[in-house]
Amino acid sequence: MKSKFFERLMEIIFFISACASIISVILICYFMFVNGIPAIGKIGIFDFLLGKDWSPSNIPPSFGIFPMIIGSIYVTAGAIVLGVPIGILTAIYLSRFCPKRLYKFLKPAVNLMAGIPSIIYGFFGLVVLVPVTSKLFGGTGNSILTASILLGIMILPTIIGLSEAAIRAVPESYYEGAVALGATHEYSVVFAMIPAAKSGILSSVVLGIGRAIGETMAVVMVAGNQARMPNGILKGIRTLTANIVIEMGYAADLHREALIATGVVLFVFILLINLLFSVLKRKVI
Repeated sequence: MKSKFFERLMEIIFFISACASIISVILICYFMFVNGIPAIGKIGIFDFLLGKDWSPSNIPPSFGIFPMIIGSIYVTAGAIVLGVPIGILTAIYLSRFCPKRLYKFLKPAVNLMAGIPSIIYGFFGLVVLVPVTSKLFGGTGNSILTASILLGIMILPTIIGLSEAAIRAVPESYYEGAVALGATHEYSVVFAMIPAAKSGILSSVVLGIGRAIGETMAVVMVAGNQARMPNGILKGIRTLTANIVIEMGYAADLHREALIATGVVLFVFILLINLLFSVLKRKVI
């Protein structure tokens, strides 16, 4: 009788927890769309999404976020180019090649990277990456390149952790079968294990993209924050998240609504990425 009571109690607690998560998502969606969509209507959807001028203080003001959309895409693409190959190769090494003694040090280090706050990454980028890129390539160092390198480092824990788990989840019979047919250890891992884990690896990349496009503080500190169309990877740029953080503190009226609408655009990007992740996850199952 007592055990049934606790079972029923735990069912109720689990149900309330699940409802709280769903309600939170619904409330966030409601807030974003109710406050953001009217602003897009006032500005005009094409002027808002495709406008190249963001000048809230002008008369009349301009609220075109196209430079910020392009900026977010550029730094995210740069992070993918730099971070994905390193992350996947590291995951392969940790799962199939790393000696156990070395693994005891490398794995905690990767886990520690995942727990470092964004602001610490930002300080690292500001103190180390900005001067280095300025010295090597010229300019101020606050650029698309610097932001891409920093985001590439920040997405490594996500890609490494999930890719390693996906590779370790492949049945050992794949490897043993390849070795039994005369393949080397390296050939068996690359051509038997990795293809079998590709859906999990793709999922890790998708989540890494979500981390990169949603990052704010670190990007604000190294990207230059110039609300204009990018003119080369060594020039400054402003992302969607940076635009919201920089101006929300003093924005009012239509300016504030336009920033919330910017959040709606970012929210749609994140939803699309999560939808892609769900599709890839179903393939894994």
